[in-house]
Amino acid sequence: MSVLCLIANPTEPVLTPALVDAVHRETHGEINWLAQGIACEIVAPRAARPTEMAREVIGSAPIDAALVPLANRRKKLLVADMDSTMIEQECIDELAAALGIKQQVAEITERAMRGELDFAQALDTRVALLKGLDKKIVEEVRRERITFAPGGRALIQTMRAYGAYTALVSGGFTLFAEYFAKRIGFDEFRANVLEFDTESKLTGTVEKPIVDKDTKRDTLVSLARARGIIPALTMAVGDGANDLDMLNAAGLGVAIHAKPMVAEQAEVRIDHGDLTALLYLQGYADEDIVR
Repeated sequence: MSVLCLIANPTEPVLTPALVDAVHRETHGEINWLAQGIACEIVAPRAARPTEMAREVIGSAPIDAALVPLANRRKKLLVADMDSTMIEQECIDELAAALGIKQQVAEITERAMRGELDFAQALDTRVALLKGLDKKIVEEVRRERITFAPGGRALIQTMRAYGAYTALVSGGFTLFAEYFAKRIGFDEFRANVLEFDTESKLTGTVEKPIVDKDTKRDTLVSLARARGIIPALTMAVGDGANDLDMLNAAGLGVAIHAKPMVAEQAEVRIDHGDLTALLYLQGYADEDIVR
């Protein structure tokens, strides 16, 4: 049995009863509102292609539609990407901005996230361009240029409150991952380590081995195994090509505001909602959310 989820962004609560009724006429099933104007589920839709039919009815309205299994719906493990997922920026691009080379580095980042470049090579190339940047500037960038993605703290705090384990796994850097993991509320984090010289300036290198797509997938698998969590009770979220293996290995893989190639291949895509969409996908109602 499955559940069709209709989700809008909380800042633009445009999901109306009329629209839900229009979708329901095409899909049938049982309507259950999770958050007025924001999230509604249709349990056991009987249409052959409920997601596609819902999207046809929704049209250009900023509302996501996703089909998820009813069984094992509330997940016990979440593994999340950091850059452009749990935070709104790419940290390495913001470090490059401090050196006046953001465009050059951002172009490489974009190609890597689209899967056009080898991630390890792209990382080494970009980090080399940061050589000489002072650690104090890195900390300043972290403090002043990085913002939390909306809904992230509610997502993590709610899942933890209901017994889930959460991990932030990033192809970015520990100086950012540790800082933001603690503030968002993750149980643990993993990321790449930038190397500094004796004067606290970047050497232009990272410690090896790096955190890449294999690391992300393997972290999901190993954490689930270590904690006795079946694959169906795991969830992963990310936006880039290096997240795809992790998304595909999870019981529910969610591509959020993702690159087109990632959105096309992920089991579920969220184009409009914020990170609380991952709670609605699991059947949490508005009153369940820890804010």
